[in-house]
Amino acid sequence: MARKPGHQDQPPDQIHGHRSAGRIAGSEQVKFSIITIFPELVRSFLNYGLLEKAIQKGLVEVEVHDLREFSRDKHRKVDDRPFSGGPGMVLMPDPLFRAVESVKSRQDGRVILFSAYGRILKQEKVKALAAADHLILICGRYEGVDQRAIDQLVDEEISLGEYVLMGGEIAAEALLEAVSRMIPGVVGNPESVEGDSFFQQDQFTFPQYTQPRTYRGLDVPEVLLSGHHKEIEQWRAKNRKTRRKKNEANS
Repeated sequence: MARKPGHQDQPPDQIHGHRSAGRIAGSEQVKFSIITIFPELVRSFLNYGLLEKAIQKGLVEVEVHDLREFSRDKHRKVDDRPFSGGPGMVLMPDPLFRAVESVKSRQDGRVILFSAYGRILKQEKVKALAAADHLILICGRYEGVDQRAIDQLVDEEISLGEYVLMGGEIAAEALLEAVSRMIPGVVGNPESVEGDSFFQQDQFTFPQYTQPRTYRGLDVPEVLLSGHHKEIEQWRAKNRKTRRKKNEANS
């Protein structure tokens, strides 16, 4: 059925927990509100691994909003042809305005649109976003989003890289996971986060090895088996950028 004026917006699909102490900065918990035309695509992502546990612990709260619920059209249409002509469809402004305004009516937040025109996401930005109370993530689709919605609603545009995806859902999931890793308690050992590649500028993770010691004639470097912590740290420092340089040379 078409929405009538004054129709009460449907409550979002919510997966959340109780608030828990402990944050890098800011509030007790990071809240994500994800606006998408494919809510099941996002919802399924929340049911696995450390992210699922973080939600259950109340360290992260996630709301998934179906953009079609905010359409006034009886067929729940959210896109139309561009006035300038050309291929593809464009997300219309009205459903986006209604969705963002509905989310903000409960809690204000920073609005991010995933777009090819956005600033490429790097770890420094992830660390900054981890200090936010509420991130509202708009997943673009089709040929893009009506510019009026971008101008009036969006605080910043973010891109994962210089390539094109079908939509913004994978980008939203990547940001959600990257930011969640920064929240104390999400990853069991804080040193795992502090040792991540890019956690500090120009920092890369050193090569890693596990059992068995020899596999198909390939041996684990002897220094890693020596127990000499100083020598191991020296080896790690020397080899941090080895794989990065090799991949850059092959690109």
